[in-house]
Amino acid sequence: MSALPNAAEGAPQTGDLPDEWDAQSGDDDDNDGNVTSTTKAQTTGENVDEDEVANSDGSSSEDEETKATDQGVLNSYRRLLSRRVDLVGDYAGDELFIIEGDSLLLRCFSDVKLDFNPGFQMLHAAYNVEHLLHNLVTRKCNFHVVFFDSNRTLCMPPTASEADKAKFLLTRMALIQHLALSLPKSHPEVVVKSFESYAAEPFNKYLALTGPYFLMMHDGAYPVEQKTKKSPLLTAEAAPKSQRVALRRMILQFIGRGYNIALMNGLEWRDTKVMTIVLEARHRATAIGSTFQLSHAELVGSRPEAVDATDDIQKLEDVELSSRELLAVLVVSRILQSPPTGVDASLLAKLCCLYLLHVALLSDVPLSKRRLASTSGAEGAQQLLRAAAAISTALLAGTGGVVSKGRVNDIVDCVDGRLFLHLSDAAGAPSGKAQATLDKLLKGVERLARKPLDLDEKTTPRKSGTNGTHASQKRSKDDLAVLPFSNSVFDPHLEPVRLHIDDTVAGQQTAQNHRIFQELTHWHNAKKPIIVKGPLTKEDQKNAFWAAKREQLFMAEMAKYAASLTNAVGKSLNPEAIIVGASRPTSKTASGITSPADSDVDTAAPQAKAGAMKKGPSGGKTAQKNAGKQAMLAKIAVDKAKKEGSASDKIVGAWHLVCKGLELDKETRSRFRKTKDYVANLQSTSRDVLEAEIQLYMLNCVLQYWIDAVRRKEHSRRIEVTALIWHLAGQVMRSKGLTKTVANNVELTIEALDLPAVPKASTDTLSDRKMAYTFALPSKVDSLAVKLSSKEFQLTYCGPYMERSFDSRPDPRVEFNPDGWQRKVLDGIDANQSVFVVAPTSAGKTFISFYAMRKILEADDDGVLVYVAPTKALVNQIAAEIQARYSKKFKYGGKSVWAIHTRDYRINNPTGCQILVTVPHVLQIMLLAPSNANGWASRVRRIIFDEVHSIGQAEDGVVWEQLLLMAPCPIIALSATVGNPGDFGGWLTDTQKAIGIDLITVQHPHRYSDLRKYYYVPPKQFVFDGIPDRTSFGVLGLEGLVGFNNVHPVGALVDRSRGVPADLGLEPRDCFELWKAMTKLQTTEHPVPAELDPAKVLPAVCRKIDILNWEKNLKALLREWLADEDSPYEKLIKELEGSFRNDDREEKQTTQALDDSSASTVNINDQTDLAKTTLPMLCRLHAHDALPAILFNYDRHQCEKLCQTVLQQLQDAELAQRKSGPKWEKTLERWEAWKKMQLKNAKTMASGKKGKLQDEDSGSKLDQQRDAADAASSQWETFSPDAPIDGFHFADYTRVQLSELQIYIGQLGKRNIIQWLIDALQRGIGVHHAGMNRKYRQVVEILFRKGFLRVVIATGTLALGINMPCKTVVFSGDSVFLTALNYRQCAGRAGRRGFDLLGNVVFQGVSREKVCRLISSRLPDLNGHFPITTTLVLRLFTLLHESKNSKYAVGAINALLSQPRLYMGGPSFKDQTMHHLRFSIEYLRRQHLLSAGGAPLNFAGLVSHLYFTENSAFAFHALLKEGFFHDLCGQMKEKEKEKDTVETLMLVMAHLFNRIFCRQSDVEFREKVVKPSSSMVFLPAMPKKATEILRLHNQQTLDVYRTYVETFVDQHVKHDDRKLPLTGINAGSDVRGDNSTIDALPAVRTRSPFVALSGAGDEFDNIHDLCLSTRDGVFLEEAVIPHVSVYPDEMELPLNAWLLDFFKHGDVMTIEKANGIRRSDIWFLLNDFSLVLATIITSLLNFMKLKEGTDMDMLDVMGDLDAHDEAEDNEVAAAEDTTSEMSAPSAADSAVVLPDRSTRPAPTKKAAKKTESWEDAADVEEDTQRKEDRRAAHAAKLQAEVGETLEAAAGGSTEGLKDVLKAFQKLHSEFNAKFRAMWA
Repeated sequence: MSALPNAAEGAPQTGDLPDEWDAQSGDDDDNDGNVTSTTKAQTTGENVDEDEVANSDGSSSEDEETKATDQGVLNSYRRLLSRRVDLVGDYAGDELFIIEGDSLLLRCFSDVKLDFNPGFQMLHAAYNVEHLLHNLVTRKCNFHVVFFDSNRTLCMPPTASEADKAKFLLTRMALIQHLALSLPKSHPEVVVKSFESYAAEPFNKYLALTGPYFLMMHDGAYPVEQKTKKSPLLTAEAAPKSQRVALRRMILQFIGRGYNIALMNGLEWRDTKVMTIVLEARHRATAIGSTFQLSHAELVGSRPEAVDATDDIQKLEDVELSSRELLAVLVVSRILQSPPTGVDASLLAKLCCLYLLHVALLSDVPLSKRRLASTSGAEGAQQLLRAAAAISTALLAGTGGVVSKGRVNDIVDCVDGRLFLHLSDAAGAPSGKAQATLDKLLKGVERLARKPLDLDEKTTPRKSGTNGTHASQKRSKDDLAVLPFSNSVFDPHLEPVRLHIDDTVAGQQTAQNHRIFQELTHWHNAKKPIIVKGPLTKEDQKNAFWAAKREQLFMAEMAKYAASLTNAVGKSLNPEAIIVGASRPTSKTASGITSPADSDVDTAAPQAKAGAMKKGPSGGKTAQKNAGKQAMLAKIAVDKAKKEGSASDKIVGAWHLVCKGLELDKETRSRFRKTKDYVANLQSTSRDVLEAEIQLYMLNCVLQYWIDAVRRKEHSRRIEVTALIWHLAGQVMRSKGLTKTVANNVELTIEALDLPAVPKASTDTLSDRKMAYTFALPSKVDSLAVKLSSKEFQLTYCGPYMERSFDSRPDPRVEFNPDGWQRKVLDGIDANQSVFVVAPTSAGKTFISFYAMRKILEADDDGVLVYVAPTKALVNQIAAEIQARYSKKFKYGGKSVWAIHTRDYRINNPTGCQILVTVPHVLQIMLLAPSNANGWASRVRRIIFDEVHSIGQAEDGVVWEQLLLMAPCPIIALSATVGNPGDFGGWLTDTQKAIGIDLITVQHPHRYSDLRKYYYVPPKQFVFDGIPDRTSFGVLGLEGLVGFNNVHPVGALVDRSRGVPADLGLEPRDCFELWKAMTKLQTTEHPVPAELDPAKVLPAVCRKIDILNWEKNLKALLREWLADEDSPYEKLIKELEGSFRNDDREEKQTTQALDDSSASTVNINDQTDLAKTTLPMLCRLHAHDALPAILFNYDRHQCEKLCQTVLQQLQDAELAQRKSGPKWEKTLERWEAWKKMQLKNAKTMASGKKGKLQDEDSGSKLDQQRDAADAASSQWETFSPDAPIDGFHFADYTRVQLSELQIYIGQLGKRNIIQWLIDALQRGIGVHHAGMNRKYRQVVEILFRKGFLRVVIATGTLALGINMPCKTVVFSGDSVFLTALNYRQCAGRAGRRGFDLLGNVVFQGVSREKVCRLISSRLPDLNGHFPITTTLVLRLFTLLHESKNSKYAVGAINALLSQPRLYMGGPSFKDQTMHHLRFSIEYLRRQHLLSAGGAPLNFAGLVSHLYFTENSAFAFHALLKEGFFHDLCGQMKEKEKEKDTVETLMLVMAHLFNRIFCRQSDVEFREKVVKPSSSMVFLPAMPKKATEILRLHNQQTLDVYRTYVETFVDQHVKHDDRKLPLTGINAGSDVRGDNSTIDALPAVRTRSPFVALSGAGDEFDNIHDLCLSTRDGVFLEEAVIPHVSVYPDEMELPLNAWLLDFFKHGDVMTIEKANGIRRSDIWFLLNDFSLVLATIITSLLNFMKLKEGTDMDMLDVMGDLDAHDEAEDNEVAAAEDTTSEMSAPSAADSAVVLPDRSTRPAPTKKAAKKTESWEDAADVEEDTQRKEDRRAAHAAKLQAEVGETLEAAAGGSTEGLKDVLKAFQKLHSEFNAKFRAMWA
């Protein structure tokens, strides 16, 4: 599957078949419950499941109601939505989940290699279980295993016979007891529990106590074709219906209770990722009807048989027996007392004796010698085995002493069926140790059964020479040989790998690939086309003209986009001119600056100058000269002072005029906002004079508001305003231009309100002047004081305003006072060290990147810094910020400060800039490009990895990891969300040490601004009469807002097992409430120490740092209470829950009371209905001044739907309440009359120019002009009947001019943006996700930053560094992707530093349980991938060879291969890594992609270019080199076969690329899916020849990696593999030796001996088998072995035919409904495939030398969606008028991302010729022609490019590859035609 970073919001790269398949019963969204659809099925005869036929015996006795209920369960299950996700990285993190035990066993028991008939290989089954659980543990999954007695029979696979039921039940029981006893020692975090049923009350209590995130279960479905030794074919429908119904009923019941389900079947290991399907319901309440639910009694049914043998155990107390031996004695004694049926009495004693012998041998025989051939055993042996299993199960169920702590735990190896059956055929005499054990067992049986047994009479002597253990399976030396390879760079690293070399082992070439390689020789020897350079043609000139125009437009737009980023306080920044060598000082402290008030860097310069002037006087002429100079300077200073005094008077006078204007506004809140805007835009000269007085005026406004509140007796409701007064008072005292009057008024305010102290100033040194306004104090209103103690007031209300620096000091390197951790980062950058920074959003990380950039720019003109961002949106933003900050003049042309380079666009020259902003894939291509090795790559001085936690992504994470390992220079890694910063920092430190660079890790855990959480409870009814006015003032949170219930962070810690997260943030108010609650609930055993009393521990005026120290101590006490079961912790949680758990809903919310209201009442029955609850919530937030807000929803389609719904509600209400009726009609009439008057006035004015008017009543010319002026300023000037009316939009039209807004709308219209999106923008609502048009997204960002847009509905991509700060973040609806990581990322958008002092986080439509889980969650640990993929190895050899062993290439390879820990989070064994690398090279050698010396061969370039598809690229290569494509595409010459050939080609490509899996259960519903749809849904098999080639390729790959395992075991693995993987318990004897008692098969060397117990040897079926069952001690990662499993025989999951279906019918709706691909993902998936086709075509063109190309050409290749965006941008740019908008670009212009294609055309496209002349460039006719040319060129794609050159190439043996090229061009053209139709 494509690893390209397109679908960045974590949307799954898969789509699974959803519930909409049942086309006959209608869309599931319309069904209220499953009962309805079930009833419909019964009455109409629909939905008959195929398995009813398969399982029906024709009997009519089956209860019809049961059948209907069962069918209802299956149908309801089919309706569940599903997503394929990375269980840890995308979903669970380290959240606890529950594995349903019998689902686990069902998966493990279904292993086709496990022998339970005729054998009974318990230990192999136990190994399977432990191996699976071990895989989960090593991938850092956090889980419990829960078994239900009621499910005990569900563990049996469908191939099992009822006769063997006892074997499965015994294994189940033994495993439960084994794990429960052993895991507390080896893995105490993995808990094993057993309950009677999942409806039992104890289990419900357990659920409530542990709070699992989801459950993992099996759904009873199996592979379509699962071939086994016992049954030739197991179809999906053959699985017992009762089992599927029971499992799916359980799944539905848990989903109905609010849990998602991860499927156990379909689990896949991919590197450190756990991939599986997660099921969820659309509407949980209707997930399962009451018809399907079963009670505890119904579930339990008959209880399992249990036998208590405690008395017998006591009789054996003096005999030392292990669990296995004790159980054997108990079983045999009971068999002897009650012989089982089916066993001849004469044989019973012998068989019992042999059973005991087999038990004795289990501890004497090494595991490796228990591999035995399958046998049915002697007569009665199988019956005795089954009887023993049944009795053993009953004994284990009823007797507690068999498996106990005081006894050796070997219960999971209590039976070896093959060994017992083998002995029953012929047994030899046991060895001494085994004989002693046997004697002990016989003695115990005799004591209990009172029947003596004698082995001597019952054994058969073995014939000598029958022992097969001496035979060896070891392959010959020649079998293990590899092809010769030697490379001077790789050899030192591969030196420890010692292999036998033989150049004949690759075998003979097939006739087909011999023919292909002959053809390749021709193309290799062909000459490149000759490019003749001559004077520019008119066409070239015209293209250059348009290219220059596009560049000019883009730069103008980028400037405006940058202005929106730096316009935080109302003014844009001018870029600073960088001069090489003029770097800032690097010292840590600025001399003389100690006070935070003196923090401006500018103050350091005058001090330095003053110090320089304090030199001693000199004598003679010099002294006289100095005296004259001093006099002159003094005069200059006096003149300057006079000028400044005059200037100050003017500034003060201007302020007086402004103040008079402000005073005309009688609304204090309005005056405050206007003044705030005014002071934000104040120039520095004015600020020096007026800042304090203006700040006091703001304080005065708030003070007047407080006085009015006290007068109206509302002081208790408005008390929060006094915190703002206190904050403003402190600001005034720290402001410039402080006067005596201002200071005195501040002091008066503090005294009058009895507020905490603020900084004081000595009035003696202050100047004074009269203020421009009258201060509000003293006031006639009494008792303005805040009636709270100083500490309580500060903690309750002043938290957001507290001083919050962390050891901040002035530093000349930056223009602010950096905190201690920030200075540490600066020091690391100055020392040229690498830096890893982990700090939460809003902490202040942004400056780090720009400081590093400045260092590079100041150093010289050659150094390069690369900024790597995870998304293209962030790339644009960073580039715009660089443009706004820095400018530089270069000596030579072709250089620039910055450049953008992504796959689909490029701005400026990427190799000629100093700061390159890009995405990971592009940087990797550039670093591995041989053409860069001797130039650009060696100039890279530093790489910044922003959002470095992206390394954990399942798809793109490996590219991040490879870049970090290969970085040739110091790095800066930035992230706010790393769960294991210590581990990750340690790994980064090791990677940097490998190249001689030190790395420092800097962690800062504290946000700058606090977050306050709320749970939204919507009203029962909502009446919308227009958006209410903003009534709130001076309030930061949402306290008092109806429907917004505060969530105290500690009140959400309901699950004690989760502890207190390290990053759980408490604001001062939270700490105070926690302390009060703990004090209230303290007991004598759990007191609250007196030193935690805020009155004692906190200073008089609290700072944030003081609160953090107090918080730390409070948390320590909280953890003590949490750990103690007897503490009052539960009461504390109850106390702090407050309103969070309050379910009371407002009866009716009405926005405005209108006399003539026509508003309708909306009933809100479902609180999770986002469509109905969003507008009421937004109205409340608007009224409380809590907008702007970002609403996060993780479904792209849902984001758009939500926006459209709110828009429609506003439009409908506006139409019904304002834009209808007589009043509106009258308004329109007046508007029409005004327009007519305007027209008349215009005509009158025009006629007046010709002569004077004759009408004496017409008035004077002055009157006419006045009338015209009045008309121009009329209210109708800006009136538009289509524009939104106030009260029906959220937009702030004061922030953007209408003319500017119209330009934005025009730009979007040119890009065919759908109209409702533009309408929503005009109402202040935007949508932001990766699927939106690029220009639209940027307009949304700009308008949001400007403050025009107040509501944005977005997916998680917006949280990846995009600068869109807001007051409120809303989590709008739940999702599997709303995880701990994404919660922190998105919540961090609220309360950004420099914008808001407090951020609000609201949960809407999310369950309270999920809210508690998110708040109490821990960030997931970052896990890596195995980075040395086969494609990377090939690309490294290409880099080395084609750069002629350049210094950079050698250094990069040495750095990568010298890493001590290549695999982050995985094995760190250097030997294994190098061994694995050597066999990756061997694979490439055998595939003819690499020479013996490491030179790339044949199609190596094509495979390298397809690196992002990894294993699919090698499968494609196999088909290409074996001639499949040549033969298939050769049929294109016959016109009648062209259509079928292209379809077959598409079928094969759909098997190789962009594979999406269905669920196994989907196949059961094939009839319901396929018949009603035009889609095939399930991908048909490939042509037989293609299948055979891929199978052969996989077999060859298997041979290579099997040899790797064997040689590695020979050289490095010396220990026996006898430890169970999870519990670590040893099995079998550790003594190697002969044992003549058994005749074993040859011991395995590469396969696990546990798996070999069922007879499997060292021959492997496929690569999956090899990876799954290789012995311990060998690293083998299936994900990086180059193979593609062939469907269906090598895969369990069926393939979705979505790609082929789309190619055939092009219907997106059908793809969504039938194939189950989510609409929001379709575009990206199709674009990925389009990119694959374009890459193949370009690679073939370059290979065949049909065009000039370089190794960087692949960066010009793009998918058709990206190409469409580019062409659209080009068209818009070309349509702009250069003389008007280009010379004076509009403020509405933003960063359109246009590629620079002026130097050479994109390799996949060639512009069609244009016949117009250069002079006609601006004609309308040419514009039309250009559009047609673009469409025509796009449709033809690459076919035109080959044209004559292809036909002129040499014929004969070269035709094949040309046919392949033509066929792929045809496929690409047809595919893109359908793709383009989606947006036509």
